[in-house]
Amino acid sequence: MSELPFAATTPISVSRVGLKAKDADKLAAYYRAVVGLNELSRDGSVITLGAGNRPLLDIEADRAAKPDDPRSAGLFHTAFLLPERADLGRWIRHAIDQRIPVDGASDHLVSEALYLTDPEGNGIEIYADRPHESWNWHGSHVEMATIGLNVPDVLATVPADNAEWKGAPENSVIGHVHLRVGDPKEAEAWWHKEFGFDTVAVYGGQAVFLSSGGYHHHIGANSWQSPHAGKRDAGRTGLSWVEMRSANAKTNETREDPWGTVIRTVPDKA
Repeated sequence: MSELPFAATTPISVSRVGLKAKDADKLAAYYRAVVGLNELSRDGSVITLGAGNRPLLDIEADRAAKPDDPRSAGLFHTAFLLPERADLGRWIRHAIDQRIPVDGASDHLVSEALYLTDPEGNGIEIYADRPHESWNWHGSHVEMATIGLNVPDVLATVPADNAEWKGAPENSVIGHVHLRVGDPKEAEAWWHKEFGFDTVAVYGGQAVFLSSGGYHHHIGANSWQSPHAGKRDAGRTGLSWVEMRSANAKTNETREDPWGTVIRTVPDKA
């Protein structure tokens, strides 16, 4: 079994994400078939999906909800981190075989990623990190870029005798969550104050990337689609909450960021 990715070993990391959906069954089926999550439980209107026995995604049914507004604050994407590069290769082969539509494929220097959109408009990233010892740091900032993904190179890492995609492998985690916000500088200040996160990259005044423990980012926040957005409308589909796992937390806590996005914290029981 692969080791737990570095992203999940830092003092604070992303635990899971909650989504509100008009059709929870259809959305859960998508995450099972496309992302490779397995259904762990159902509790009333909530379907919990995960990898192995690790819960990663809660989908709550709300048929009365209005569709998400991509210009508002909310979810840009949930990023599912696979333990090894070969796992990403297996997923790419699965996507090719199943003709799964993708929105993009990028090499970010620190990671390699593919991007999708689920049936209710929620962004998804499926990625694998390069070894964190190989990342280039310039002081407190990590070097990241967006260039074309060398798909054949990733596919070449898949062993011929273990090429089949069998779903998200054990120790897959949510490596990061990228949020739509009204003001990245305000988001940066909030994550500094509430979680003690470090700023590891800034893209002009439109995006900021923050982390704990030297990861390339646990949280991204951008205003590319949502400049000057106000408080979120809780009656829309999309992001319900983000749950962080913290070695510093003694009890469960709930906060709201400046746009009303619910950020939960749970103690790290590892």
